[in-house]
Amino acid sequence: MKPAVDVVITGMGVVSPIGIGSESYWNAMLEGRSGVRALDFYDGSDLAPPLGGEVGDFDPNQFVPRKQKKVMSRDIQLGFAAAELACRQAGVQPGTVDPERLGVIYGADMIAAELPELQEAFRSCTTEGRFDFSLWGQRVKDNLFPLWMLKYLPNMPACHIAIAQDARGPNNSITLSEASSLAAVIEATQAIRRGQADLMIAGGASSRLHPCVWLRCTSYQLSSRTNDPAGACRPFDADRDGLVFGEGAAAFMLENRRHAEARGAKPLARIAGAASTHEARRPGTPVEGEAIRRAIRAALSAADLQPSDIGHVNAHGVGTTFDDRLEARAIRDTLGDVPVTAPKSYFGDLCAATGAVEMVASVLAFEKGLVPPTLNYRRPDPECPVRVVAGGPIPLGRPAAMVLNHARTGQAVAVVLTAP
Repeated sequence: MKPAVDVVITGMGVVSPIGIGSESYWNAMLEGRSGVRALDFYDGSDLAPPLGGEVGDFDPNQFVPRKQKKVMSRDIQLGFAAAELACRQAGVQPGTVDPERLGVIYGADMIAAELPELQEAFRSCTTEGRFDFSLWGQRVKDNLFPLWMLKYLPNMPACHIAIAQDARGPNNSITLSEASSLAAVIEATQAIRRGQADLMIAGGASSRLHPCVWLRCTSYQLSSRTNDPAGACRPFDADRDGLVFGEGAAAFMLENRRHAEARGAKPLARIAGAASTHEARRPGTPVEGEAIRRAIRAALSAADLQPSDIGHVNAHGVGTTFDDRLEARAIRDTLGDVPVTAPKSYFGDLCAATGAVEMVASVLAFEKGLVPPTLNYRRPDPECPVRVVAGGPIPLGRPAAMVLNHARTGQAVAVVLTAP
């Protein structure tokens, strides 16, 4: 059944390894330009990721007020910039809408501290080559500025964005790994449909290019193609060998359609339906992709659509042997022989930001009339029975997209977008 309140996207902003802003992002996809490269900012260390999707041309001074920058980690700066771009496109600035009817919901990771900031504190606790834990409590207070912790709390992207945009409505932060930003879009949509807000800024931000993050993620299947960074992330390809980490952010201005029409805003896409599900990952019992199947079916039902109505799938497509096989079978079982594109092939796994950054591709597909191709897809895998868009874009076809993400913790999310 069609919901009583229609929610549309009236603005979006993206800060990604393949471009800052929608046009740069889209052009990179059409030109087949990867944002994954060899990383050198921790030269000489075996703790840093050897390759990744870095936002190399990001200048926070273009977006972040100078006084605020010192209490913003890179994750927060990326997210702040994406939200500012979304607000600009939507024509929403402080004073232009009722601040109590504007809210923010953002996906975020547990943010790793920047190592140079901790350097002196660690050194001051070292005696004769050994770290003395008993000194840490006092020395860390002596060597870190009082607001240090504010740089690294996962709720801070939403807080900083709300302060800058004078958004006094619903405010929340979601940390569900790769499911985070699509879950934020779902919750923001529901806030509008519940009548709690007229507009919501929703999205996610993350930077996974950090030694501490890298150490925690050694249990992942990581690509070993260090001699070919651009070709390392290969979703659904028979020669895929693991994921690649990256960084980025994306944000959307979600709006009650009636409110958007009243202020003359142009919708870019419509949130037709969405769903969030879970499948427990128990030791010794591999998951079967049932959460992905249930999310797809529930999102279709919420959108009042049939599988044949979906023109393309914007897949999670992380590039690991197991996850891609699981997702491909779930897509085939529920949606049939639908075209599938996997944006992670361009920039890697952006964790909490990944769903929002990927969803930008489907919103642009409606505007451009094309489904962007998957990069690095060269040899089909019989274990991944999906029709991957590769080699170049294809005409849009049916103007409805299924955007998927799932996390290792068991969450699966699906959002159905339709043309405005």
